[in-house]
Amino acid sequence: MSDTTADSPIGVFDSGVGGLTVLKAIRATSPAENLLYLGDTARLPYGTKSPASVLRYARRATAHLQVRGIKLLVIACNTASAVALSDLQRELEPLPVIGVVRPGAAAAVERRPGARHLVLATEATVRLGAYGGAIRELDSAATVQELACEMLVALAEEGWTHGSVATAIIGKYLRPILDAKNAARPDSLILGCTHFPLLRDAIREVAGPQISITDSATTAAAVVARQLASCGLERRARSAAKTRLLATDGASRFARVGGSFLGESLVAGDIELVDL
Repeated sequence: MSDTTADSPIGVFDSGVGGLTVLKAIRATSPAENLLYLGDTARLPYGTKSPASVLRYARRATAHLQVRGIKLLVIACNTASAVALSDLQRELEPLPVIGVVRPGAAAAVERRPGARHLVLATEATVRLGAYGGAIRELDSAATVQELACEMLVALAEEGWTHGSVATAIIGKYLRPILDAKNAARPDSLILGCTHFPLLRDAIREVAGPQISITDSATTAAAVVARQLASCGLERRARSAAKTRLLATDGASRFARVGGSFLGESLVAGDIELVDL
C-alpha cells in the first residue's frame, strides 16, 4: 500500500466476463481512474467449485493484481465475494477490498426498508445465502427469498437480453413468485449476479413498475468512489484514464462476449493472457 499513488489502478477480478458490468459502472462513476481487470476464464465458473478452491483462486488473482501495483481491489464476483471477502480484507490490509454482495444488499435495504426482497442469482450464490445474511444483518424487518436463475447467465452471454426469448425465460422464473398473493409478493428485486444488469430492461418488463430493482454493479461502484475519497486516493485527471483487460484463457471469446458487457467493441488483441 505504501508504494501506491492516486495514479495506481483499481484492480477488479471475476471468474469471467460478468464483472465487466462492475468495471463499466466504475468507469461511469469514477471516469478519471485507471482500471485493471482480470477475468479468471481458465477456472470459470467459480460457482461449481468448493469454497476452498474459490478462496485459492481469489488469492491467486489478487496476488497477480497486487504485483501490478493496484491501490484498491474489487471482487466483482458474487461467489468470490461470499466466500473470500473477509479473508482477503484481513490478509491484504491496509489495501481496501470491496465485494459486490454487501453494497447491493445495503442499497436495497436503504431503498425499501422492511421489504420483501427477491434475490436473483446463480445456484452457488443462492447456496451460500450471502445476500440473505447481509440483508437480515442490516434490516431485521426484511424478508428474503433467493432464486437461482442459471439460464439468465446464458441469455446475457449470448446477447439475448431483449425481446420475447428473454422475457419468456425471465417470466418462467418470476411468474410463480410475482403471481403469489399479496403477502408473499416481493416489492424488491436484487440482481445478485454481475451478468444480470444486461437483462435489467427485460426483468423490469416482466416485474412491472412497482417493484424496485437493485443491481450490485452500480452499488459497488458507488462504494468504490466513496472509499477512494476517504483514503485520499482519487486520481486527478492529468491524462486520460487507462483500462487494461487480462484473462487466463480464451482471449477471442473474452473479447466477443465481454464487449457487450463493457458496452464497447473488443478484439482478441485487447486482452492480455496471463498465467496464475
